[in-house]
Amino acid sequence: MKRLEVACFNLESALIAAKAGADRIEFCADYASGGTTPDLEDFQKIKEATAIPVYIMIRPRGGDFVYSAEEITRMKQSIIDFKKAGADGLVFGLLNTDHTLAAATNIEMVELADNTPCTFHRAFDQSPDLEQSLEQLINWGFKTVLTAGGSSSAIDGAATLQKLFYHAKSRIQILPGGGIRSGNIAELAKLLPTDFFHSAGITDGSEMADPAEIKAIKSVLTL
Repeated sequence: MKRLEVACFNLESALIAAKAGADRIEFCADYASGGTTPDLEDFQKIKEATAIPVYIMIRPRGGDFVYSAEEITRMKQSIIDFKKAGADGLVFGLLNTDHTLAAATNIEMVELADNTPCTFHRAFDQSPDLEQSLEQLINWGFKTVLTAGGSSSAIDGAATLQKLFYHAKSRIQILPGGGIRSGNIAELAKLLPTDFFHSAGITDGSEMADPAEIKAIKSVLTL
């Protein structure tokens, strides 16, 4: 059965998503910037209210994915804090100025996460060579990569996503994300041999997940 990860940008949205049937939550703050590190206390409230896995975005600010030494230090402390609080997974991604993956810092963070699964987020789509970058993530110990196949949306990048799936050969989970909604999930589910899809489930331009949209996506994935 195919499952759904819902990106949630505040506590209320996460609780709505869990009640509506999300299989996993990616918890973030600041929808307008694409997601940043959320509040630790809000995460703890989610864990008290639901048993589904909650992955935490580790991103100190919006904008690019080239970080200063001070920002990297903050990211490492966030990994320590959320691990201690019981995060089920961590989501992050660091690039060099040429958009290649920053080897040393990504490796350091995976090692700091230890046994907590790490997802490389959509910074991956900025990489100049997706297959080469995929090999790096596999070698560094990432368990998942969130990607739209180098495109602005998963539906536009579907052909590349297919190639990435076959290249990965189950060595890393390819998590399609980017504009996934109830209106296109059936087509994507037919095209892509994955067991997880990623969506914010937002339909009204707010930061709040729409429970009806989440249920509609789930109804397709459970067919």
